[in-house]
Amino acid sequence: MNLSEIKRVLVVGAGTMGHSIAQVYAQSGIEVDLVDLKQEILDSAIKKIKLNLNLLAEYERVPRDEIPAIINRINPLTNLETAAKRANLIVEAVSENREIKRKVYSQLDEFCSEDTILASNTSELNIFNVANIKNPERLIIQHWFRPPHIIPLVEIVAGRKTSPEIIDLSFNLLKKLGKTPIILKKFTNAFIVNKIQQAINSAVFGLLVRGIATPEQIDLAVKTSFSLRLPIVGVVQNLDFVGLDVLSDVLKNMGLELSLIKNNVEQGNFGVKTSKGIYDYSGRSEEEILRKKDEKYLKILDFLEKINAFEPV
Repeated sequence: MNLSEIKRVLVVGAGTMGHSIAQVYAQSGIEVDLVDLKQEILDSAIKKIKLNLNLLAEYERVPRDEIPAIINRINPLTNLETAAKRANLIVEAVSENREIKRKVYSQLDEFCSEDTILASNTSELNIFNVANIKNPERLIIQHWFRPPHIIPLVEIVAGRKTSPEIIDLSFNLLKKLGKTPIILKKFTNAFIVNKIQQAINSAVFGLLVRGIATPEQIDLAVKTSFSLRLPIVGVVQNLDFVGLDVLSDVLKNMGLELSLIKNNVEQGNFGVKTSKGIYDYSGRSEEEILRKKDEKYLKILDFLEKINAFEPV
């Protein structure tokens, strides 16, 4: 199957993620069947999609006069069999319950063609051990982030049997939708972002349980510190600004050693200060790199202060 053959998509599950994923496909001109068990859930999903599109139009992300056509491309229904039989791609977005997902894939395996691509929006499960289907080469994880119609990232995770063609097709399709797809090199539970968020949550729970700070203090601390840096230097490049030599000493004090850091330090690559570390800065001076970074920090800080972003929503 190639990109031009994906003319109709089925999204299974019209909840928090499903309705928004269906909206993204419809915005790109693709016909979408949105399936759920109850009509009231589907009615609520269409209402949310209309609100989403109107908000996007306010910010000139969607032409307002295209909204009716987008809505018309979304077909809400409760009959999974009918939708599965005509879908080129099926996006599974049901709850993170192994038994529910297993049942859904059993039904899809019965209803749809063996060539139909099956993409799971699971946020952490090894769907390749959950779904028992014919032709597992077509099964892949496409993990979207809430809200899908706004957040750019989609993590692509393949199983051992997923075909390279399905991986490439997933990447190109998501690019066509205007998303930022990232293909993981290998499977790991929770993937990239949720694995990092789980580590943060663990630290937050510890602070709350021990009474070290209030929820409001924790959020304010995060918003007014490393959250400002994240859009500019992320979590890995930030290590180059800390200095890999400094980080090496910190790790030693903790009784730890990381080959990525050790090898760079031994080669004299300390990060920004030497124009090479985990990232290569192509011979640019430390002053030039720091100025570019700080200018972006200031632009973000100005914007966040103007919209009172440090106050709770």
